[in-house]
Amino acid sequence: MLVDTHAHLDDEQFDGRLDAVLANAKAAGVRAILTVGTSRASSQRAVELAAMHEGLFAGVGIHPNSGARAADADWEAITRLAHAERVVAIGETGLDRHWDDTPFDVQQALFERHIELARGAGLPFIVHMRDCEADVIAALRSARERGELRGVMHAFSGSLSTALACLELGMHISFAGMVTFRRSDGLRDVAAAVPDDRLLLETDSPYLAPEPHRGRRPNEPALLVHTAECVARVRGVGVDQVARQTAGNAVRLFGLPAIACECA
Repeated sequence: MLVDTHAHLDDEQFDGRLDAVLANAKAAGVRAILTVGTSRASSQRAVELAAMHEGLFAGVGIHPNSGARAADADWEAITRLAHAERVVAIGETGLDRHWDDTPFDVQQALFERHIELARGAGLPFIVHMRDCEADVIAALRSARERGELRGVMHAFSGSLSTALACLELGMHISFAGMVTFRRSDGLRDVAAAVPDDRLLLETDSPYLAPEPHRGRRPNEPALLVHTAECVARVRGVGVDQVARQTAGNAVRLFGLPAIACECA
């Protein structure tokens, strides 16, 4: 029994086939899916999808690479959506130095706003981090001075030292298909080291399909089983144990209701 803690089911690659994708996920043992917004429009769509489909829950936010295009009205919409039914997280937020779509100071301010929104709404937040590990740690440490942190480092691809810093700050660590890639030995070492109660799994679908489906588009929640098998192998336990632990962690972090309570 698995929980996919990060997918983008509003993506156009799922248009016309979402029912089949959800049926595939159910057949693969994926009990719940968190579909995550990256803009005002995609966050609104995530909320709509969660209302329409059993087992779906929503995250709402503005991705750092979308920050430059976001108007005040977009942020006001996100703050309203944060209180919508079946919204269980704020984000996808964070920082990104790989792309230059949004000035970095704008990203930093938006990241801080998301963290404070999550704190006010009593929800965890979802962190995107690309080519900026030190910047993200600095931002989280600053936020930690204002209160405890509840969140997840999504599709983690950083170093062990970064993971340990995030864990010390109270964050969860989530692994996507990258952990299965042949050249990801260092990331598998991180997956082996994360404590049982801070470990999460995700697909980030339609992106980051795991081996043996790497390069396949769209990735979908049913393929989460391959990531679970890889993480179980490097941790030296059975896949059922990893599935049970990570599903329980997701239920507790995101406050998932009765549909997923048997995972806890």
